[in-house]
Amino acid sequence: MKTFALAGNPNCGKTTLFNALTGSTAHVGNWPGVTVDKRQGVYKGGREKAAIVDLPGIYSLSPYTPEEVISRSYILGEKPDGIINIVDATNLERNLYLTTQLLETDVPVIIALNMMDEVEKSGDSIDVRALERAIGVPVVAISALRKKGIKELMDRALALPAARTGSTVLGGRLSPAIERARQYYASEGESSPLFHAVKLIEGDEMELARPGADKLCSEISDGDMMAAVADERYRYISAHFSTAKRKKGGGELTKSDRADRVLTHKIWGLPIFALILFAVFHLTFAEDLFYINAIYSASNGGAGLPTFEDLGFAVSEGSGLYENFGIALAACFYDGAAFSPGVILTNLLNLVLGYISYGIGLGVESAGAAEWAVSLVNDGIVGGITAVLGFLPQILTLFLFFSVLEDTGYMARVAFILDRIFRRFGLSGRAFMPMIMGFGCSLPAMINTRTLSDDNERTATIRVIPFFSCGAKLPILTAIAGGMCNLFGLPSVELITYSMYALGMVTAVIAVIVMRATTMRGDVPPFIMELPAYHIPGFKNLMLHLWDKTKHFVKKAFTIIFVSTVLIWFLQSFRWNWTYIGADDMGQSILASVGQLIQPVFTPLGFGSQLGIEYGWVFAVAAITGLIAKENVIATFSVLAAMIAPGFEGTEDGVAEAALMISSTGMTPAACIAFIMFNMTTIPCFAAVATAKAELPAGKFRGTLVFWLVTSYIVGTAIYTVGNWWWTVFIWLAVAVAAAAVVVLHNTGRIKPFKRAGERK
Repeated sequence: MKTFALAGNPNCGKTTLFNALTGSTAHVGNWPGVTVDKRQGVYKGGREKAAIVDLPGIYSLSPYTPEEVISRSYILGEKPDGIINIVDATNLERNLYLTTQLLETDVPVIIALNMMDEVEKSGDSIDVRALERAIGVPVVAISALRKKGIKELMDRALALPAARTGSTVLGGRLSPAIERARQYYASEGESSPLFHAVKLIEGDEMELARPGADKLCSEISDGDMMAAVADERYRYISAHFSTAKRKKGGGELTKSDRADRVLTHKIWGLPIFALILFAVFHLTFAEDLFYINAIYSASNGGAGLPTFEDLGFAVSEGSGLYENFGIALAACFYDGAAFSPGVILTNLLNLVLGYISYGIGLGVESAGAAEWAVSLVNDGIVGGITAVLGFLPQILTLFLFFSVLEDTGYMARVAFILDRIFRRFGLSGRAFMPMIMGFGCSLPAMINTRTLSDDNERTATIRVIPFFSCGAKLPILTAIAGGMCNLFGLPSVELITYSMYALGMVTAVIAVIVMRATTMRGDVPPFIMELPAYHIPGFKNLMLHLWDKTKHFVKKAFTIIFVSTVLIWFLQSFRWNWTYIGADDMGQSILASVGQLIQPVFTPLGFGSQLGIEYGWVFAVAAITGLIAKENVIATFSVLAAMIAPGFEGTEDGVAEAALMISSTGMTPAACIAFIMFNMTTIPCFAAVATAKAELPAGKFRGTLVFWLVTSYIVGTAIYTVGNWWWTVFIWLAVAVAAAAVVVLHNTGRIKPFKRAGERK
């Protein structure tokens, strides 16, 4: 079976082509000796099977990043039967730079000219046959997204000759040096001698490390020739390859280029991103879509639109649902205000879960089960799990919006915009991509830091990824925000939620500034990114992503969260002598005694000793259970609420439970915000902690755990103190100024309070 390697720039559609070729036969491992993903699969759609190896996305075969080293080592060392070079047809000239390097190897090459549908849509055209003649290797026009041209591509790939001699576009004054070096490598029996010869005159680090290479390079090169080689490549591409492309209207700006003039504007780009982000949160969380009810109320003397209860429809006792099912269904879409798509989906799921929970509760009670068994089923198992599952629609809605922004190509623009800001603080725009992935889940986000070449940058990025709150933290945010709106008359839930996400991002930026100015100092690596043309995301790919997210969440709900809710129920339902107390005296439970023991630790954050001992410990316990899985915080609220107020009718979105907890303990709004931010910035779930341990450089894991604890404690304390006593802001500012002065003095060499990572004191 022949083996083909997929090689191409990031964002050229390589992953889409790999999925189209391999389907369900793909599997993932790690490249030997490194932690970057190795994806392999089998193509079965041709006259014979073929193994497909997906190389990491690269811009060149120079050893600047781990991905480039991997791709180069595989091509030269493993010698696949062919290289399928994916080229983004919408960015032909820039993508062909890598092609000219691949052609210098002795491995057979075929070019997959991808995104041809986008070229045609823009009115441009590419003469594929003319391009093939100019390059000298097969060129096939394809659309990986729409699976067009795939069969022809693989048929021609399977027909490639078994051997090939490398060719180069370099000439002129470079020719004598290249030829002498090529002859040297050929006499040494080296495969792909032309490739090694070109790399030698470029001053390539890996090439110069060979015995005798440094001496040969000094003999044939006249100084730094890297820039001369790059310049010659681009000149040749422009003169001989780019002429195959004809632009509509004599080179008019494309729609993507015109859009980028606005979306990547140096002044308006960032505010536009903030507005888009707010729109995402509004469409996910708003219970007053486009503020229609607020506008109506303002123009009608304060009287809002009527709810179904105002219209005389009653709510069933016990179930919390309207007696009329049709009205209960209609209330999922409107109940005094039109709901956002995220809220509508949540209401529909909660409608189903409400009937299921009510039915299970009636069944257990009618079966004559013991009091503890009824409590276990209703309060421990059903209440806890449904409280978590109720958030699934909003989590998936938010994830869908972020996936759309990423697949359209907009997120690549955001990375470009933020590079200008991040670079000042010691990070490249490349670090933003794994950070933004943190909104979905911290695990793949941390794994994605493998693309960062600097260990200090990787460490700093992994440490702040949890501050970009994942879907698991969303229930905490929306439940507490909803409870605050109900109790304190604060603005809408989406405004609070958006503010908390923004505050998490600000915390991440500040933390990065501190780390890169102190223990994680280092040079900012160069940031090169191809901006793909905007395009409509593939529906199938989006649905597959959502399905994977759903499976992961549901599996987690019925494993980790199930065990956790049962354990919490047991601890709050029994005394130390193992006697069942139910809801009669929860203050005597095992959980209460443990909670009261740890409660003082959280006093500076507003949910500690100042809340009293009767129920004040519940927030401390919820924060601790959240270390296992963040969804446990709301599951804990659901279990404890049933004990604090027997007969309490909770809601699947956790808002009623959160409101009960806040009112029962006397929490202030500032303490509520501090509780949210502590959970958003502290040690993430156990799965994320395990991933961080695997991805962090050696010796950085323990320091990362301490960093999460200290940061969350400081952030929570600052929010609580400033929120309750505004004048303490001056104390915090004084501390910040003093810390900044210490950093400046250290970096100028006047004092040495800390060391750079990897240095000895």
